[in-house]
Amino acid sequence: MLLLEAEEESSVVPPCFSSEGINYLYVMHNSLYILALTKRNTNVAQLLLFLNSVVKVLTEYFKKLTEESIRDNFVIIYELLDEMMDYGYPQTTDVQILKEYITQKSKVLDLINSATGGGQVRPPAAVTNAVSWRSEGVHYRKNEAFLDVVESVNMMIAPNGKVLSSEILGAIQMRCYLSGMPELRLGLNDRVIFDHLSNTGSGGTVQTRTTGGKAIELEDIKFHQCVRLSKFENDRTISFIPPDGEFELMSYRLNTMLKPLIWVDCKTHTYSKTRFEIVAKVRAQFKSKSHANNVVIKIPVPEDADSPRFVASQGSVKWKPELSAVVWTIKKLNGGKEISMKAELGLPSVHDEASSTAGNYDVRGFADGKKPISVNFEIPFFTTSGIQVRYLKIMEPKLQYPSYPWVRYITKSGKDYTIRM
Repeated sequence: MLLLEAEEESSVVPPCFSSEGINYLYVMHNSLYILALTKRNTNVAQLLLFLNSVVKVLTEYFKKLTEESIRDNFVIIYELLDEMMDYGYPQTTDVQILKEYITQKSKVLDLINSATGGGQVRPPAAVTNAVSWRSEGVHYRKNEAFLDVVESVNMMIAPNGKVLSSEILGAIQMRCYLSGMPELRLGLNDRVIFDHLSNTGSGGTVQTRTTGGKAIELEDIKFHQCVRLSKFENDRTISFIPPDGEFELMSYRLNTMLKPLIWVDCKTHTYSKTRFEIVAKVRAQFKSKSHANNVVIKIPVPEDADSPRFVASQGSVKWKPELSAVVWTIKKLNGGKEISMKAELGLPSVHDEASSTAGNYDVRGFADGKKPISVNFEIPFFTTSGIQVRYLKIMEPKLQYPSYPWVRYITKSGKDYTIRM
């Protein structure tokens, strides 16, 4: 496997290709190519998953994976790769286990301890155990497990409010602070959720039902390696021995046409050659019992705009010239509520007379659809897909301690929640 600096891309290169009998597979991260080579007919999905695991491990070690961090930590990267893959086969890829015996500390102290009879640092037993993702002897005074169901909504909306595309990217994330080797069992809404499972592990399709009885499809389902797939295939229960600390238990994707959770209606008006006005209305289109936190709406403006003046019924508005945008921030937006904002900006340059007299602001990159409005938000205690956790059982047969599971739901905007102008 090689770590190479990415050059300017003159053409799109597929992530998997062959040349002169050698197969090349790569992923990109921070302008770096993480590349794997093989001459065999290898499982491509497994290799790409391994490369992504390498990125995750190195990022956990160095906080940021860049060309500079690779040069500064070449020795420890060599040690990590030696442990993560052996004779071309993936081995230990769990960062918590690797951190137990591959550290960034100096080895001088280890050599002194060895010379004086103090011994050397040895790999934990988890490396050779059947449960390679969790070490033995973990102990906490208070045993807790936190489960978060997080759904990110990506959506593209036309100026007339019609949804052009939408998807939900969901993940069940956990933080486990439990003693011993506990076994957890997770139950979701209904067993109907998993009635039509076609594939598990790296991906699959599941049909579930909304509260109205309409079937929807969950795609690209992926479980953490700790989930017992054989038990899941037999009785559709999610049973696992969790890693210690934070990990992602399950991820999924849902392609469905959704109603916009937050809709922004933005109108522009040019009333002189050097001034124009933006009137924006924001409507929270979810239940009144819920609310959205930290709503940030970025409305693009021309690069040469100046002299801003703002009036908002709620929240604060700022002009960000470095982003060529007006940023409207709302700390809390209740469901079913509609608020408005008016912005007035100056234009030092003279624009087309025809567009000015028509009352519509139509200048470069503003109303031609190239720069849409972007919306960021977070809605606690709410899921768009309707998935709910029915129970989370924690069992430790040897210690039999009392445990405290906590469940939280979060819906937030994805990387591409935009509204065209």
